[in-house]
Amino acid sequence: MAKKQLTGKPVQRYLVGGAVRDSLLNYPFHERDWVVVGATPQQMLDLGYQQVGRDFPVFLHPKTKEEHALARTERKSGTGYTGFSVYAAPDVTLEQDLLRRDLTINAIAQADDGSLTDPFGGINDIKHKVLRHVSDAFAEDPLRVLRVARFYARYAHLGFTVAPETQALMRKLSLSGELQSLTPERVWQETAKAITERTPQAFIQLLRTTGALEALMPELNALWGVPQPEKWHPEIDTGVHTLLVLEQATKLSSRLDVRFAALVHDLGKGITKPELWPAHHGHEHSGLALINQLCLRMRVPNDCRDLALLVCEYHQLVHRAYELKSSTILKLFNAIDLWRKPERLEAILLCCTADLRGRTGFEQDEYTQASYLQTLAKAALQVNAKDFVSQGLKGEAIKQAIQQARLEAIQKAKQHQSAAIDKS
Repeated sequence: MAKKQLTGKPVQRYLVGGAVRDSLLNYPFHERDWVVVGATPQQMLDLGYQQVGRDFPVFLHPKTKEEHALARTERKSGTGYTGFSVYAAPDVTLEQDLLRRDLTINAIAQADDGSLTDPFGGINDIKHKVLRHVSDAFAEDPLRVLRVARFYARYAHLGFTVAPETQALMRKLSLSGELQSLTPERVWQETAKAITERTPQAFIQLLRTTGALEALMPELNALWGVPQPEKWHPEIDTGVHTLLVLEQATKLSSRLDVRFAALVHDLGKGITKPELWPAHHGHEHSGLALINQLCLRMRVPNDCRDLALLVCEYHQLVHRAYELKSSTILKLFNAIDLWRKPERLEAILLCCTADLRGRTGFEQDEYTQASYLQTLAKAALQVNAKDFVSQGLKGEAIKQAIQQARLEAIQKAKQHQSAAIDKS
């Protein structure tokens, strides 16, 4: 957007936000956002831009479709992250627009000639790997607590830390009750993005240390301080175990549903009566209601909820795979709907592998139950209903015949597995 294209006051666009930040970090980015200084909405429309913003003027470039927002200021006028009065006009300066942003590393602008505008020390904070708020106005927007935690999940592996004074403002927001004004959709949106970042456990840990986890996900926060048997869990604390499991799940899969299921699989341990500690008998069943409660409140998508419920209910059974009767394994396969959704077994086994490795000293252990159950599942999936239809069977008779054939296939596969182990 050249200045000569518009009449009146000089107009300039600047690349802002993630594209500038990540290019300075030599980190991959996929979107570019722009701020336009000195323009009116009509001038943008005259140039062929399409207006898409409802709360403030945002336009799509006629060719690239990249977002161009008019420079604006924001003033707190109510509660929550929507309680702001927005002023967008040609007299708003670039520095005023950058002042409203959350973190210094997000408040850097790049002109078309490549020159940088950095009024709040963002480049220096990138150099020293610090996430720091731009101004005390940070505390006016509760959504920023989640955003900072998400950025921490994105950059923790690079050595980034969160400035103590920024953590203090996050804690202030958490204690103020304003987090409750966030819509469930926004909470889940930020959480889902964070869970799919490089270090999602950093997101959870920062929310916990700033009090936000207790406010937004009390079912998860309740796991800290709850002991487990040291024989099986050298890390002892259930909250610590949960973060270790999430870390291992992240190494195993990029899937959101797998990582989320790993995160919440042990929620039942948070409501075990203290007099029963460190044992948690039946936690795989008591956790189901908590997962449903959390997913309903946060509007978690059905695929994430469904896998989380299956992992919670059956992870203990999967761990004991070698002890199970063929009939019990068949019941497990029926319960997870292996026949229509065979991919579910792989997802469950990834979570169970993460559960095994998410313990101090067990990080490199092989989870042989996974290949064992996959072999049995492959055998059972070979059973074809058409074979029984051709025999003239109908209705319930077909169902029973299929079940019996699957059971026999599992039994035969188990025998082959046992024979192979004996030979080795």
